[in-house]
Amino acid sequence: MAKKIDSKIVDYRVVEESHAGGDGDAAPERKADVVHMHESVERPELLMGSTYKIKTPLSEHALYVTINDIVLNEGTEHELRRPFEIFINSKNMDHFQWVVALTRVISAVFRKGGDSTFLVEEMKAVFDPKGGYFKPGGRYMPSLVADIGYAIESHMKMIGLLQDEGLDEHQRKYLAEKRAEFEAAKAGGDHESGSDVNFPDSATLCGKCYTKAMVMMDGCMTCLSCGDSKCG
Repeated sequence: MAKKIDSKIVDYRVVEESHAGGDGDAAPERKADVVHMHESVERPELLMGSTYKIKTPLSEHALYVTINDIVLNEGTEHELRRPFEIFINSKNMDHFQWVVALTRVISAVFRKGGDSTFLVEEMKAVFDPKGGYFKPGGRYMPSLVADIGYAIESHMKMIGLLQDEGLDEHQRKYLAEKRAEFEAAKAGGDHESGSDVNFPDSATLCGKCYTKAMVMMDGCMTCLSCGDSKCG
């Protein structure tokens, strides 16, 4: 029924469907408010975090990367754990200026919301013009920034923000057999047993996973880390 308004309108509000009346039908249930990460989310007093140690041959002092997470929609089916801030600490002050800048920028990206996983690939693609270094296990690290990127990647996988696209059980079993076969063939040669490196000393760098694990197997260069083969 139409209603004539005789006075000046000074205020208004939207009447929700549940209060609007009608033909007596039950009002639909109101969906739960799901909080997503955005820059206006206030920092709680307590945040959970993890610290990752980065030791490089570039310095006698290690770097300690701490990533703190915020838990959104805690206790509900929509509960999410998302990175909120990052800190990097070390006794080595040579990189202090750019490390502080990097942590502030990364923390700002975390708090901005949306997909922050792109940071991992961007950082892993940074190459030091002076050359990179090998980490224990034979993995080549193109720069210190890339090393920090790998730490962030590990953390994002741990909290479920990134999916681990590693080898499945059958692939790991196949590579273990190939490695055992290779080491058996090289037994008694110049292969150094008991080395800290997880792959043969004669292995070369794999162009796919940047691990020093590429060996000649059955007439074809094969990576004992990721399974990449020049023969397909």
